[in-house]
Amino acid sequence: MSDQIPVPVQQQAPAEPSLEELKTAKLSEFPWWFVALILLLIGAFSVFVFVPDYTEALQFIWTGLGVTIKISLLSYGIALILGLLAGLGRISKNIFFNNLARFYVEFIRGIPMLVLIFFIAFVIVPSLARFLHIPNAALSRSVRAVAALSITYGAFLAEIFRAGIQSITKGQMEAARSLGMSYGQAMRYVILPQAIRNVLPALGNDFVAMVKDSSLVSVLAIRDITQLSRLHAGSTFRFRESYFTVTMLYLTLTLILSLLVQWMERRLRKDAH
Repeated sequence: MSDQIPVPVQQQAPAEPSLEELKTAKLSEFPWWFVALILLLIGAFSVFVFVPDYTEALQFIWTGLGVTIKISLLSYGIALILGLLAGLGRISKNIFFNNLARFYVEFIRGIPMLVLIFFIAFVIVPSLARFLHIPNAALSRSVRAVAALSITYGAFLAEIFRAGIQSITKGQMEAARSLGMSYGQAMRYVILPQAIRNVLPALGNDFVAMVKDSSLVSVLAIRDITQLSRLHAGSTFRFRESYFTVTMLYLTLTLILSLLVQWMERRLRKDAH
């Protein structure tokens, strides 16, 4: 039999998407959820302007917004320090520090946050105060609330820092050590700046979560917006107005913070390219 010469098959170029398909793709990618949230907030705050009962609720609850923001910022600042130290402990080759950090993370993550707030505020903080000879009355409810949130979120941030540090290739540490840097110098000047940059979006998302979880400190009678909404509802029996108001305030806060986190993510991606 004679050899048959294969006939080359011409590949057809992929068809260009039609105008209708392009329109459908753009419509599907459009952030309709964001438009819906903005319309919801516009409608909500128009209610606060034109309905006296809602206006009164907003004026009363609004005064606790500064407390919510202050507690969130202080708690997160301390949690960042605790999380970084625990994250370094998690990757340490020292058996004591590694196991101490692991115990801290697993202990905190294994208990519901509301229970932790009670435990830290009424067990851990008073015990430390007694050990340090600090009068128990000197520790205000705000101090206990900040301690509870920072210790709790420090465990969550520890895992973020650990993952960020481990995302940096080992060759960079070896190169830094070969240049004469100590382990601490290499970690401070080479590894940590890159690791923190990699985990900034995750840190931002955790701050948004902390702002929402700060509502739990109302169980300590902290006069944040959650506690004030409960007080307003209890004194006026306007439960709908009170809890609608605090819901819209939290939604506004978290929406603004989420947009900032998304902007930060875009900037980081742009700088990476």
